[in-house]
Amino acid sequence: MRFIDACLGRPVDTTPVWVMRQAGRYLPEYRELRAQSDFLTMCRTPELAAEATLQPMRRFDLDAAIIFSDILIPVEAMGMAVEFRPAPYFPAPITGKEDIARLVIPHPKRDLGFVLEALRQVRAALDPKKALIGFVGAPFTLAAYMVEGGGSKDFMQLKGMMHRDPAAFSDLLAKLADTIAPYLAAQIDAGANAVQLFDTWAGQLAPEDFAKFALPAARSVIERVRREGVPVIYFVNGAAPYLDVLRSSKADVLGIDFRVDLSQAIERLGRDVVVQGNLDPAVLLGPAAQIEARAAAIVEKGKAAKGHIFNLGHGINKDTDPQAMSVLVDAVHKAGAR
Repeated sequence: MRFIDACLGRPVDTTPVWVMRQAGRYLPEYRELRAQSDFLTMCRTPELAAEATLQPMRRFDLDAAIIFSDILIPVEAMGMAVEFRPAPYFPAPITGKEDIARLVIPHPKRDLGFVLEALRQVRAALDPKKALIGFVGAPFTLAAYMVEGGGSKDFMQLKGMMHRDPAAFSDLLAKLADTIAPYLAAQIDAGANAVQLFDTWAGQLAPEDFAKFALPAARSVIERVRREGVPVIYFVNGAAPYLDVLRSSKADVLGIDFRVDLSQAIERLGRDVVVQGNLDPAVLLGPAAQIEARAAAIVEKGKAAKGHIFNLGHGINKDTDPQAMSVLVDAVHKAGAR
């Protein structure tokens, strides 16, 4: 598989490409599917999740599919109620060590089997040359939702707990890591050829707090999952302040968001790393010529690394014209041809 070869730093015939949230609202066929049921029902119904995953693969020449699910699915299985309004909302957020003690470690096959069945269905239907990516939220990012009760502008509830009771906060991160690692291993057993760890909110941290809390928690998951023998991608949204320590995550691939120049990221990480990224999703709202030019420039910068997987530096915007995605995928494969 071209995608897996790139993840491992092997030679490829062209730069592989997939995009975060590629199964989503910008596609008319997804909107039709979504009209039939609510978001959580789609996540919990293997046939619907598999269909959503496969939709962009039918339309575009993408090199990998990513399973349709949500990073908060395992948190729900830990015993916390979560609602989507449409943003995630926790009616009873974590306030202290007593709440953390009540969390359970779910059994992947018993409690999250619907995700595993969706993976099996997708892998059976997917072109053998195309990779299937499983994913989870990283411990720090999941903790952010669980303590804040949802998203936040400043994450003061989260940071307050982190500084006020670092032992309890570390216990929460450890419990999340113990949930996430076997869940990812189960996704691999169900057919995932690679997995991605999303640290969406780690970019809110001061560098020393990232190094003390978010990075070790992610690394504990990555080290366990790498034993399964498939590539692990670690994506930190807002990674620029942490690039000098990010390679110590032990991930096979480091995802780079759009706020840092890819050449600069490679120089700071080292040319012996594999990177993923990092076009600003807003570029896809512009003209085709600009999409082609910006994509080609990033592909060229990526050649300085041991390996490069093209992606957006964040999830695709719901207002993106599907034709823009076609332009992007073709441009990446053309510019990346060896």
